[in-house]
Amino acid sequence: MNERPGAVTMKGNPLTLLGREVQVGDAAPDFEVTANDLTPFKFSSLSGQVCIIASVPSLDTPVCDLETRRFNGEAAGLSTDIRILTLSMDLPFAQKRWCGAAGVERLTTYSDHRLASFGQAYGVLIKELRLLARAVFVVDRAGSIRYVEVVPELTHEPDYEAVLQAVKSAA
Repeated sequence: MNERPGAVTMKGNPLTLLGREVQVGDAAPDFEVTANDLTPFKFSSLSGQVCIIASVPSLDTPVCDLETRRFNGEAAGLSTDIRILTLSMDLPFAQKRWCGAAGVERLTTYSDHRLASFGQAYGVLIKELRLLARAVFVVDRAGSIRYVEVVPELTHEPDYEAVLQAVKSAA
């Protein structure tokens, strides 16, 4: 398995990312995660749709909470056929509870806790913590990666404007 030591930091401390680093222009790797109702979900089931895939360390942390609420709000201004997925290692029960408490209804949360399939396929699995790094990927209708942002410091937010620009150009 590929390892990228020091690829991201948390409060300045270097962390290692596991998995293959995806690049703009790559075919979006398939992955299997767990939905909030405990059913398996394969990314390939969204073939032909534009998707924002945001990975976060944990919805129960301030920056992840803020980011997920922001993407939920931004969804109102996007075409209804654009899907927004937020993935974390949080258990499906915790994700469902968090979404209900936060009023998040325009995006879907999925848990990578069981297989770490997404984290490994997209190169954002943190070796030391078994959490996902903060990252955003935009996938176009043809299944190609159009935008990649792995946020260097886990306590920082992604570049929302750049993500939205990439989505609009991919739609």
